[in-house]
This record gives sequence, C-alpha cells and structure tokens, in this order.
Amino acid sequence: MAVQMRTVVYPVDDLAAAKAFYTRLLGVEPHTDQPYYVGYSVDGTEIGLDPHGHAQGHTGAVAYWDVDDLEAAVASLVEAGGKVLVPAREVGGGMSVATVTDADGNLVGLRSS
Repeated sequence: MAVQMRTVVYPVDDLAAAKAFYTRLLGVEPHTDQPYYVGYSVDGTEIGLDPHGHAQGHTGAVAYWDVDDLEAAVASLVEAGGKVLVPAREVGGGMSVATVTDADGNLVGLRSS
C-alpha cells in the first residue's frame, strides 16, 4: 500500500472564527469556502477546516493519507488492529475519505480520488 500525506483537517466549532485564524496563520485566502468545509492549499498540502469533524468523533487535527484503494486500505488497517471511526464516504469531486484509529486510539485519515 503506497501512501502519501498531503492533507490535514481540523475539526472546528466556529467556522468563521477558524477561517479568520487560519487565513491569518497561512497567509493565503481559502480556495474552497463553503458552509461544510473551508480549504487552503499551502505548498502542495491541503489544510482543511471541518465544522462537522467533532460530530464525527474527531478530537483534533486529522492527517489524511492518500491511498490508491480506500476500501482495501481500511480493511488492511482493521486487520492490523485498527478500528473504523468514520466509514468510507464520498465527499465530492470524486474524493472519498475514511477515518480509522490505531491501537492507541490515534486518528488516521485515508483518502482516495
């Protein structure tokens, strides 16, 4: 399974306040500014703000690893002792994501397009 980490998503409660903070921190305007997601591109890395992240069990930032086959990657990590927190789902633009936890409960995001 070849992987590459290119995305970090922060769960936020107040999307407007988070957008102001991260716009200032990153020094760029978001490329996506929707009620369901705000996204920035910084040197090839996607930095996202997710107002639904806490409701999905995300307790902090989640690094998303790009994988070729999302379902196979989830199954492989479950076989290795991981647990599915958020099952694979389409999030738009042909992108699908899932969140698993490792044996210590750390969040691991997976995404494929």
